Amino acid sequence: MSSRRMKAIAGSLVTASFSAVMILPFTAVADDQGPGSDKGGKSVDEAPAGVKLTTLLPEKISVDNGSKKTAIKATVKNEGTKNSGDIRLLVVGFDGLEVTDVQGCSAIAKKDLPSGSNSGFSCAVGDLAAGKSKSYDVSATYDLSKTGKICLPVQTADGKKTFWQQGPVPFGTSNPSPNAPATPLLLGTDNQPVAPGGDELPRTGVGRDVLPLGAAGAALVLAGAAGLWWSQRPPRARRA
Repeated sequence: MSSRRMKAIAGSLVTASFSAVMILPFTAVADDQGPGSDKGGKSVDEAPAGVKLTTLLPEKISVDNGSKKTAIKATVKNEGTKNSGDIRLLVVGFDGLEVTDVQGCSAIAKKDLPSGSNSGFSCAVGDLAAGKSKSYDVSATYDLSKTGKICLPVQTADGKKTFWQQGPVPFGTSNPSPNAPATPLLLGTDNQPVAPGGDELPRTGVGRDVLPLGAAGAALVLAGAAGLWWSQRPPRARRA
């Protein structure tokens, strides 16, 4: 084999190896939480001129069926043309979803949580520049025998105004998998809890299931009312 042909083959191998290295990072993140979504979000108080604040939650999360732990990325974004001014992001859990930690944030005192919520953290975002965003790693647990919701209000630093509020929006699945290592949940989906007994899937027919489902509907109405109450009553945060 000529030296010229050997050099050509060697060059092809190098190119192939380099391509593999470039592709691997994309493969590694393919099973991530998916794109961020502002589903369930709404403007509350009018933001300053040129400021447009929103939040994003992952389209999907995964709950470990053994530890009940899950991870969520919460993002606040300024889509406007001017800086936001001093703002804070709140991360609040409802029902089966309990927020256990938010990196770099302070726990909200139990007495300051809105009715129906079980946990919450306050994150000092500061002055968010136009077109910029800031993300926080949220640690939580999810009791799959219940429904679970999360709420992300964006307020002035003193809590007197709420510019944007996402939620309380549910994470859930209509296809529980109690025997799998983990259960994937989708944003904006009401969770269909696994029936008592663990391995038995919930019944869907009429009969004795009517009352629990009615109670669940009432709980969702109360959660919605709690979200509205929350936007009108700024909580006081305490340092962790």
